[in-house]
Amino acid sequence: MTVVISWLAWFALLYQVYLQRTHNEKSLKPLGQIDLEDRHGHIFVRVTNNGLGPMIVDRLIFQKEGRTYTSIEDCLELDSRSYTRISVNESVRKVILPNGYLTIFETRLEKSEEDAHRVRQQLSSIRLQVDFRDIYDNKAIIKRDFGWFSRHIIKAD
Repeated sequence: MTVVISWLAWFALLYQVYLQRTHNEKSLKPLGQIDLEDRHGHIFVRVTNNGLGPMIVDRLIFQKEGRTYTSIEDCLELDSRSYTRISVNESVRKVILPNGYLTIFETRLEKSEEDAHRVRQQLSSIRLQVDFRDIYDNKAIIKRDFGWFSRHIIKAD
């Protein structure tokens, strides 16, 4: 009888460890979101982690006019000194902590509406895909089109 109780206790322990790991995986899941901002001359694109676990970004994929790029710099025809950007690829990965963010593109424009129009126009044709994973190596993908930046662009007839 003692042996049976020992085996039952052993199986109960293993089941409890399984339940704890499953709970931890679900609790420490990152929730990625791509945020766009265009206010008072401050334009940016950020990847935000709204989850409770760290978000390990493996790569960024930019698409523009049917072509794929690994850097936003390759998609834009802007002076590279006029904005900040970040690169993520197989050799350079980034970790976004819970309630943190990674700035993909950011610029502060002076009062020149022409500069803002040019930046918005170039950003509006880009689509971003972020490949990321959690600490348990569960992979996920988020995507967002930057067409939102074109809402202020006035098209000439």
